[in-house]
Order: sequence, then structure tokens, then C-alpha cells
Amino acid sequence: MRIIGITGGIGSGKTTASEFLKSRGFHVIDADRIGHDIMQPGMPILIELAMVFGEDILDNNGVLNRKKLAEAAFADPQNKKMLDSITHKEIFEEIRRRMDVLADQGVKIVFLDAALLFETGLENTCEQTWLIDAEQEIRIKRAMDRDGSTREQVLARLENQMSSEEKRKRASHIIENSGNLEQLYKQLDVLISGLEKL
Repeated sequence: MRIIGITGGIGSGKTTASEFLKSRGFHVIDADRIGHDIMQPGMPILIELAMVFGEDILDNNGVLNRKKLAEAAFADPQNKKMLDSITHKEIFEEIRRRMDVLADQGVKIVFLDAALLFETGLENTCEQTWLIDAEQEIRIKRAMDRDGSTREQVLARLENQMSSEEKRKRASHIIENSGNLEQLYKQLDVLISGLEKL
């Protein structure tokens, strides 16, 4: 089974690209979605996170307040490392389980959608890595519009992410997404055609 990594920073359009791939019939394993799923009420990982970041990241029903967790994690690089160390192991195990299931089903190509593809070493499981990128001001505006975040909050998150320059050096393919959806989809179609010819 061929594994293609797809990544991009905040506001890059990575999720939009993944949705397009799904519409074309491809299987997409979403590492970020898995990260959300393992932090549902009652999951053991939430107890550990509350011990590290404080009980106030959970509401009275044990539901994670993601905004409070993000504020705590992005306030300090060490906090972010702590969050990653707690969550990544479980995410990786679930990714591997889903890949094994798809391989057993005879799936030939699967996309691994991961915002932290390079930061976590998940790129090492991939045959190719596709980076969705856009001009920084466009990414900031998209993130503000999508999340209702302030510019300062978006910038704080950007500062805690690997730079676009570094990601561009590591990616095997770069998809420019400062334009419209049609331009994004056209680039994806070209890369898909290249995959299907091999």
C-alpha cells in the first residue's frame, strides 16, 4: 500500500484538499481527527491532560475545553512539547491500526492527513509528502475567519509551528493555495494523475 502524506500549517487549506481527495474516492486517514476522537469524555488521556494542564480544561461533564487546552499549550513551548508527548503515542497507534485494516482490504493508495507530519516523523511512513501552502497573510485571515480567533492568537500558533520554509524543504510536492478552489483542485488533479500512472 502506498502512503501519501498531506500537510499544511494553519489556514493553508489542508482540510479542503483532503475533502477533495475523499470526493475523488481516496481513503484519507486524518491524524487531527483521531486526536479529537481520543479526547472524548471518559477517555484515560483526558485525566492525564487535566493533571498536567489543570482541571479547568474540562467542564463539569468531563468534556475537554479545547480552547483552554490550546491556550495553555501554546503559551509556552515546553507546554506544547508536553501535550505532544502525551497525545502522539496514542494517535500513532490508531493510525497504524487503520492502515493495517486498509491494507488488508487491498487498498492501493491511502492519504495521511497530518498537520504535524514533519514535526512528528510521520513523514517517514510516506512515499511522498504533499505540502499545501499559502501566503502568510492569507493563512492568517482564513484562520481568523474560520475560528473567530484574533490575529494575535493566530500568530502565536504560527510561532509554535514549523516554518513554511522548512516544510517546503522537506516536502516532495508543494501545492500553492493562495488562489481559488479551482486552482487548488487543478494542482491536486495533476498530482493524482501522476500517482495513478505509477
